[in-house]
Amino acid sequence: MAEISASIVVKLRKMSGQGMMDCKKALEEANGDMDKAMEILRKKGLATLAKRAERETSEGAVVSWQSQDGKEAALATLCCETDFVAKSDDFVQLARDIRDYIGSTKSTQGAQSVLQTILAGRTFQEVLTEVVSKTGEKMQVGDYARFRLEGAGIIGTYVHFNNKVGSMVQIDTSDAKVAQAPSIKQAAMDMAMHITASKPIALDIASLDPQLVEREKAIYAAQVQNKPPQVVDRIVEGKLKKFYSDYCLLEQPFVKDDSKTVQQMLAEAAKQAGGQASVKQFVRFEVG
Repeated sequence: MAEISASIVVKLRKMSGQGMMDCKKALEEANGDMDKAMEILRKKGLATLAKRAERETSEGAVVSWQSQDGKEAALATLCCETDFVAKSDDFVQLARDIRDYIGSTKSTQGAQSVLQTILAGRTFQEVLTEVVSKTGEKMQVGDYARFRLEGAGIIGTYVHFNNKVGSMVQIDTSDAKVAQAPSIKQAAMDMAMHITASKPIALDIASLDPQLVEREKAIYAAQVQNKPPQVVDRIVEGKLKKFYSDYCLLEQPFVKDDSKTVQQMLAEAAKQAGGQASVKQFVRFEVG
């Protein structure tokens, strides 16, 4: 076995960020070969991931990215097991790294596409695995989505100050001039913040799962089953209207002014901009 000097252990530690003893053991196993030692440390990270595959990853951060021209944006969750690790320098740096990766990922959805994206000759899976080997804690990309403007429009993103929840919304407009109007820019920002706070599950009534609506109707009807049929119908209709205003984005009261719905807020912004605007899609991601 080759003699492992303290200097080469220190060199590997600086390269890998691993502890001194882990680096020394890897070098001993690799007979002093630096590249093999790095591979051993990576395998250690993969082993940790496999060992902790069933562990909960209820901590972490929501990360957003937007292209310089504003025509593309992405949102992802980077998850770990504990708040302690989520606040560590290694995890914070990993969250910075994933911004570059989601900016380069071409797929519009799927965590696996982020993990397989290559930057500077390394996949994000490799970068993540190295951090796992340092912390000994399971980490994963929980959610990922990417929006691209095909025509005129704007994408709004918002991540709450605690980095645990964030949203992204795409607004299509009648032309590029409308998309660049201050009122539409403000509406996109406000709507992303609204989605983060109000947790809509569908864009509008038509987007709701019909089975979910029928299930809600049945529950409401059962609650007042002893009343006359016409009264039951009226009560169910009223409860459904409340359900829609609670969970359909465009029907929800706008968080910054609950005297109007989100749909009305957007219509007013579009009118000020001299055109039309409509919401195409949105996502809301939350860690935990």
